Amino acid sequence: MSKLFTSRVNTGAINFAMLVLRVVFGAAMFTHGLAKLNKFSEIKGGFPDPLHIGQTISLSLTVFAETLCAALLVIGLLTRFAAIPLVFMMGVVVFMVMKNVPFSQNEMGILFLAAFTTILVAGPGKYSLDHLIGK
Repeated sequence: MSKLFTSRVNTGAINFAMLVLRVVFGAAMFTHGLAKLNKFSEIKGGFPDPLHIGQTISLSLTVFAETLCAALLVIGLLTRFAAIPLVFMMGVVVFMVMKNVPFSQNEMGILFLAAFTTILVAGPGKYSLDHLIGK
C-alpha cells in the first residue's frame, strides 16, 4: 500500500507501463489500418485529403502508418521511428480532419496522439526488441 503514495521512480513499473502502452495502442491502431487495407479500393475515393496530396496517397500513407508502424510498435522494433508517422498522422487527424468537431467526437484521436507522442519521447522500454538488439 505504501507504494501508492511514494514519489520514487520504479524503473520496472515504467518499463511494464511502456510495454502495455505500446501493445494496447499499437494493436488498436493496427486493427484500424487492417480494416482500411481490406477496403482500400472501396474507400479511396472518399478518403480525406487534408494535405492536398491526393486521396489515394493519403490513404496509402495512413494504411502504412496504421499497419506497419503500429505492428512495429507492438513488438518494440524501431519504436521511435515507427512512432513518428503515427504521431504525424494522428496530429493531422486531430488538428485538421477533426478540428471543427466536438471534443467528444475527437477524444479517441487525442488519446491516440497522446499515447504515440509518449512512446516517441519515452522510447520502447526494456521489454522490446529494440532493447534486446541494443545489448
